[in-house]
Amino acid sequence: MAKAEKSSYDSQQIQVLEGLDPVRKRPGMYIGSTGEVGLHHLIWEIVDNSIDEAMAGYATEITVRLLPEGMCSVEDNGRGIPVDTHKEYKISALELVLTKLHAGGKFGGGAYKVSGGLHGVGASVVNALSTYLKAEVRSGGKLWEQEYKVGKPQGKVKAVGNARGTGTTITFQPDPTIFTTTLEFNAKTIIDHLRQEAYLTKGIRLTFIDERVKKDVLTYGFYFEGGVKSYVRHLNHLKTPKHETIFYVHKSQDDVEVEIGVQYVEDFKETVFAFTNNVYNPEGGTHIAGFRTSLTRILNTYARAKGYLKEKEDNLSGEDVREGLTSVISVKVKDPQFEGQTKAKLGNPEVQPAVANVFSEAFEIYLEEHPKDAASIVEKCLLAARARLAARAARDTVLRKGVLEGLTLPGKLADCSSKDASQSELYIVEGDSAGGSAKQGRNREFQAILPLRGKILNVERARLDKMLGNDAIKSLIIAIGTNIGDQFKIEDLRYNRIILMTDADVDGAHIRTLLLTLFYKYFPELISQGHIYIAQPPLFRLSKGKEVHWAFDEAAKERILKQMLDAQELKKSTKAKAAKDAKKAVAVVEGEEEAPEAEETEEEIQSVGGVAIQRYKGLGEMNPQQLWETTMDPATRLMKQITIEDADKANQVFDMLMGSEVEPRKVFIQTQAKKVKNLDI
Repeated sequence: MAKAEKSSYDSQQIQVLEGLDPVRKRPGMYIGSTGEVGLHHLIWEIVDNSIDEAMAGYATEITVRLLPEGMCSVEDNGRGIPVDTHKEYKISALELVLTKLHAGGKFGGGAYKVSGGLHGVGASVVNALSTYLKAEVRSGGKLWEQEYKVGKPQGKVKAVGNARGTGTTITFQPDPTIFTTTLEFNAKTIIDHLRQEAYLTKGIRLTFIDERVKKDVLTYGFYFEGGVKSYVRHLNHLKTPKHETIFYVHKSQDDVEVEIGVQYVEDFKETVFAFTNNVYNPEGGTHIAGFRTSLTRILNTYARAKGYLKEKEDNLSGEDVREGLTSVISVKVKDPQFEGQTKAKLGNPEVQPAVANVFSEAFEIYLEEHPKDAASIVEKCLLAARARLAARAARDTVLRKGVLEGLTLPGKLADCSSKDASQSELYIVEGDSAGGSAKQGRNREFQAILPLRGKILNVERARLDKMLGNDAIKSLIIAIGTNIGDQFKIEDLRYNRIILMTDADVDGAHIRTLLLTLFYKYFPELISQGHIYIAQPPLFRLSKGKEVHWAFDEAAKERILKQMLDAQELKKSTKAKAAKDAKKAVAVVEGEEEAPEAEETEEEIQSVGGVAIQRYKGLGEMNPQQLWETTMDPATRLMKQITIEDADKANQVFDMLMGSEVEPRKVFIQTQAKKVKNLDI
């Protein structure tokens, strides 16, 4: 083997990126990704600057416009970015903000008391990743303007006319060479984001205008005086509340502004959203810790004082008091400290006592002033405690020590021989028939098969103790190996990929939805860490001689069919079909009776121009070799990975489709029925 040539490593290999070059070199570091999420992050960065003006008390209106040719503009009526010359850099402050990383009013200490844009790189990053950007500032009675191309100024800041009021408008066009997705902004994504921002900054008006299609301009406006109280009401609009009066407090302590909304509903899970300076913290932090500790302590104190808890009874646990709880905690902090660049978790230690004190004082008063609501809340918590004890007994019976180590794995589980979880995968298959084909067709080294008979329990409506009494769910939990609830351990996961493989019909979709509900509610980490997949078995097999193709939907079938048939054969078969249809129509008009034809089923093989087309209604119709080639072979299969981009939206969808409230589901079905194609009844 030839020895590799030794490469030199000296000062010439050290690359210095100046100005905005680092952003274009590594865009993912600044906007998260170069896909759809990153594309929309450009809007959030500019909107955040306007929100900072609103939180500082200077802006009252923010407007986001989608324009033709993939452009977007964000306008506010704040003070306007300064346009005077910076003493140190000798350029306009506006140009400085748009061309220098970490330049802005968030670092000097005087412009903003609190700010969501901790890192202060928003406007310059958007400029760097846009082919074109125009900044317009209304200040001092004049309209100031400056244009950029790929982050480079096309001239100095100049006054182009007179203007009333103050404010800033940033118009930009994302660079197609940066992003891996189509440069088309999603209106619904923007609307949802602006709605959330309006809840968190009460008294500000946010407007969205979609001008991409001039004939059908879409306009949405959001304005909420209730703050997070309105947000809680929105989150619970599809649920049954346990008490009518939503708890709400908005108060400052030790330079920490605290705003909290709380309401209990008829549900088994907790819904909590935590924000710092309007930035969502999915992993919580010190504000959540302060809130939860106080909530548990206050409810226990109240329950004992009013006689709900007897002297010898155990206290309510944190899990008990959070069952069915919907809460939004928003704090404004002068110098926020986050764990990680993504701001997922707040780390400021001073926030915990501030939140605890503000919430404790207000919630104690709320319970005394609303005795009926307080009784409903405590009764809900006591019921949760009784259910917890029953569930613990059921869980201890089902998931006893050692059961996850392969000692009592489900009898129907055909396990793989590999003990390396990172290489192993589990197929959850609908029915024994498909399970049999999958067991014969799989690669026994790393693929395990668990067939499920029928539909599992809808866990969105069931408590833990009832869920653990379901044999199918019990088998699944044991096979996965992680346990559930407070005993969940991701390191005990027995399979790196868990693949749902169901038939391509209504029943298959229902089973898949029930399984996803189970994973979403009791195994959320498996979804968030990318372990859950949906297999994509083909619907059609097209063959002509030794030539075989597989199609996953109707469109793919038609495309492949056209490729397999030459123009003459296709024309001939189309003409023959048209003649047959015409003959049939004449027969009907003249009242002639046709000889009854054999009823055609979806499983029958049809022939078009010599190409045999077979539609597979179920996985059991495929032989083991076909199932392996099309759905299970890592080299050729197609799978969808399940992710959760918006937890709030996912919660609402699961509540609506799988929850106990019938009316929202009925309305959804009525409004969406006309969109259904090829309904399988």
